[in-house]
Parts: sequence; structure tokens; C-alpha cells
Amino acid sequence: MRSSGIGPKASKPPRRPMGAVRKNLLFAAAMLAALALLSLRALRPRGAGVYAVLTVGEGDAQAETILPLDENARYDLAAVGYTIHLEVADGRVRFVDSPCPDHTCEGFGWLSAEGDWAACLPARAALRVEPAG
Repeated sequence: MRSSGIGPKASKPPRRPMGAVRKNLLFAAAMLAALALLSLRALRPRGAGVYAVLTVGEGDAQAETILPLDENARYDLAAVGYTIHLEVADGRVRFVDSPCPDHTCEGFGWLSAEGDWAACLPARAALRVEPAG
């Protein structure tokens, strides 16, 4: 009698679809890359490669003042009807002791990363952090 090949087959464990494995690996790689970028940013000294620009006034009467962030300093600068007080410390800058009525500019806190900004509307002043170079 010949064997027809029909009979119990050895059962194999179910395999995960290859797409799920790839998705998990891709997710893990993305998380590692994000962690690496955050670590590099945290290790970079504050104020490295950036400076602050204070713009005062409007239209043709607009003036800009460049403030280096690599030296601690205090600046008292004339604005439109006000004196703006800025503090630079540890590679960051902020408005301090604002004479304006609402002190909103002080609420912006410390600025240190490229693209950070703050404004004092009564004094028509804007402070922003720009990349060096």
C-alpha cells in the first residue's frame, strides 16, 4: 500500500507578518534618532552659534541692536518712550524690570534657541535670537 501523503502535518508556529516587524524596527530607529538629536542639543552650550537682535521703532525709524550672548551683560536701551532693560547671562537673554504698564515682555522669560522671540509692544521693541554666520 502506498502512502498518499495525506495525514497529519507538522504544525508550524504562526509567523508574524513581515510588515509588522518592519514597522517595529522603523519605529525603534526613529526613536533612537530622536533621542540622539535631543542629546546633541542638550550638550550644545547655550548661546553657541546664536546672537540676539533687538529691533526698536517702526518703519523708517526702525533701529537694530546686536547683542552677543557669549558674555554676561546688562543693557539699558532707549526705545519709543521707554528704556528697555535686557539681561544676558549664560548664553541667553531676557527683558527685565520693564517700565511698561503690563510687563508682558518679562513673561516671555529667557531666550536662547534660534527662533526664540519676545516683544514689548508699548516700547515698539522686538527681541529675537538669530543664528550666527
